[in-house]
Amino acid sequence: MPSTSETVSFKEVLRAHPRGEPLGTAALKRLGVSNFRASALARSGWLDHLARGVYMLPGDTLSRDGSLAFLAEQIPGLHVGSKTALAWRGVRQNIAFRETLTLWGDRAKPLPAWFTQRFPARYQVTQLFDSTMDSRLGLQPLPNSDPRVLVSVPERAMLELLSDVGKTQSLSEARELIEGLQSLRAKVLDELLMHVTRIKVVRAAASLAGELGLPWADMAKQHSLRIGGGARWVAVSKTGERLDFKKP
Repeated sequence: MPSTSETVSFKEVLRAHPRGEPLGTAALKRLGVSNFRASALARSGWLDHLARGVYMLPGDTLSRDGSLAFLAEQIPGLHVGSKTALAWRGVRQNIAFRETLTLWGDRAKPLPAWFTQRFPARYQVTQLFDSTMDSRLGLQPLPNSDPRVLVSVPERAMLELLSDVGKTQSLSEARELIEGLQSLRAKVLDELLMHVTRIKVVRAAASLAGELGLPWADMAKQHSLRIGGGARWVAVSKTGERLDFKKP
């Protein structure tokens, strides 16, 4: 059991730790708490054990953003993307009773149970862009939010959404969401499309933009021609929806 002086010292160093955020062994070490001492504190009730090397303060409630900020230190490239990013930036169709977070990252790694039990989430590693692109292009924190939690800007989120079509996303809902994107920045979208490597995504962008009469339709058409491929990109989604994107 920690001594009284150790307990007082522990309370002091934790005053700087954000509430609602897990404590990992690396952060504890920066606070002067060794792995051995962290285990002793957990046994004594001064820390709650979440998983191997992960703790939280007793009586604390983990916040979504605090937890995401913690995970971002463990998973390279972790960010909120696709449909969730659009919803967080004010573009949504249906409000789910309990939102499933769409998370993207650079490394295949299962999300920890302590996170998904509190915040239902789907995580994927999809190489949507080529290696020459700055991996943080199109990733920004929300205004007045935790700067460590990166969220795709609408232009990148839209391309991620199109990548999800046929897998976890219906084409019909994607069409409705994209129709609601009235102020996409042409320069940002052009730069992102320049680096997209997946024919389906570029073809879908060009097809929907042309169908909906969006102002960036010609740009998307040029990128669809640039990326090449056959006359048609055809597939059937998991739900049986036929996807058919023609070459311009």
